[in-house]
Amino acid sequence: MRKLARKASRGFTLIELMIVVAIVGILAVLAIYGVRKYIANAKTAEARNSLGQMGKDQATEFEKESMIGGVLGVGASATNSRSLCLAPTVTVPGTIAQVSGKKFQSNPAADWNADNALAKTGFACLKFAIDAPQYYMYNFNSNATATTPGTTWAGIANGDLNGDLVQSTFTLNGSVVAATFLIAPNLTELSPEE
Repeated sequence: MRKLARKASRGFTLIELMIVVAIVGILAVLAIYGVRKYIANAKTAEARNSLGQMGKDQATEFEKESMIGGVLGVGASATNSRSLCLAPTVTVPGTIAQVSGKKFQSNPAADWNADNALAKTGFACLKFAIDAPQYYMYNFNSNATATTPGTTWAGIANGDLNGDLVQSTFTLNGSVVAATFLIAPNLTELSPEE
């Protein structure tokens, strides 16, 4: 009876405690990795969503029927002209250093509207702006404004999420094919979570 009572009041052995500490350590490492991965994915979601919106905005602008604003003569006709927006004269923000390991708060009225919408230039032409703080520097390029096949467009987001001077780059491509603007089904990603 005494032997049984002594066994019942015994504590944990050193080996049992070491096993518990090892299990807790492994779980902590997995949790830290999971949280870091989650945070990186949340940051890169900004670039993916913004480029997707830029692509949709470019498609909308391309499909808009643009005709001359002057009065037509009797028997004359105006042709429908579709074109891509020309590249902006400035990126937002102006340099990668402004988003290197930090967020940038743009001025929607000035930064995104630096170019002329009527001249079909820049983010003003796309009617695209970000009013929340951003991790990435945005730009887009187009090689022409004609509707000819082969006219291309590319939206670009560059970022340096942790400030180590290694950039992550996201690119969304589009092209005019048979007088229709088509957007690539996926982004091109280079070091997305650097």
